[in-house]
Amino acid sequence: QVQLVEFGGGLVQAGDSLRLSCAVSGRTFSRYVMGWFRQAPGEERVFVASITGSTGRIDYTASVKGRFTISRDNAKNTVDLQMNSLRPEDTAVYYCAAAESDYHPYTYWGQGIQVTVSS
Repeated sequence: QVQLVEFGGGLVQAGDSLRLSCAVSGRTFSRYVMGWFRQAPGEERVFVASITGSTGRIDYTASVKGRFTISRDNAKNTVDLQMNSLRPEDTAVYYCAAAESDYHPYTYWGQGIQVTVSS
């Protein structure tokens, strides 16, 4: 059973930075594609960023490019999301997710963590 737990959310002001971390249980973490998603109030959950296990290929949604950085530590089974220059529209519940490969859906999800950016 794979479990994901997010850490690091909170309330910040516009322009501030915040770092989210996700700890993942399981012995095959290095093979997982890891992603971050977010869901704002009244909206659907959307993709934010991902990083593959094999090649370390990284993708971002357009609205966070240049501000957010995803990284992973396969020795510690963690994936982080460094968020800089935060905006009020970044306010959402952020979810960490894992997929077994590029060809699998995100099967494992964390419980979510709140990030609130005040103007």
